[in-house]
Amino acid sequence: MMKDDFLSDDDKIQEKFKQKTWNEIRSNDSWAIFKIMSEFVNGYESMGRIGPCVSIFGSARTKPDNKYYLLAEKIAYKISQAGYGVITGGGPGIMEAGNKGAHLGNGTSVGLNIDLPFEQHYNPYIDKDKNLSFDYFFVRKVMFVKYSQGFVVMPGGFGTLDELFEAVTLIQTKKIGKFPIILVGREFWSGLLDWIKAVIIEKENNANPEDMNLIKVVDTEDEVLEVLDTFYKKYNLSPNF
Repeated sequence: MMKDDFLSDDDKIQEKFKQKTWNEIRSNDSWAIFKIMSEFVNGYESMGRIGPCVSIFGSARTKPDNKYYLLAEKIAYKISQAGYGVITGGGPGIMEAGNKGAHLGNGTSVGLNIDLPFEQHYNPYIDKDKNLSFDYFFVRKVMFVKYSQGFVVMPGGFGTLDELFEAVTLIQTKKIGKFPIILVGREFWSGLLDWIKAVIIEKENNANPEDMNLIKVVDTEDEVLEVLDTFYKKYNLSPNF
């Protein structure tokens, strides 16, 4: 846990405006660079041994009796049975459901944890040698993107939306391969997608209509697997596990 985690919001603001000497700033920044580098090196070495997986994103707040938790568990089980590994954010809620489904399917179950002061704790369904922990969100996000063969996005909050739009942007700008992005739950996602089409694309012309083709929307575990299998058959590929 980092020093800032113990400060109140007002204290954090005061800390940012606190006058520091140039030597203090340079020293602090240098140590931060080394810490960031160490997280990247550890992440690359660990994930390089594991290999690419399918990432499952979703809310940490979803309870085990929620329909989306149960659906995420079924999805992870189904895709692990088909030979795909599963990466989640390693915490509770949808992340736990994803790791649980992969664990029950005897598949590879990876958790990329982020150290947070209140909400996050790793779930018990991650393979013991595949539980990674990060201080920096941006390092963790790089690991998701670099080692994902596909993205399954369950209902979630701001963090889930951040991960979704990160993946869409990187594919749209051709920074990563055109891997499938699968939104699960038409009822949950339809309002957002309607707004993107009506406002971002048609009214403001801030994106191209064909960008919507990057996203598939489904409701069942069978549809998720169908999208993944169709993608890999198109490119004559197979899961890495």
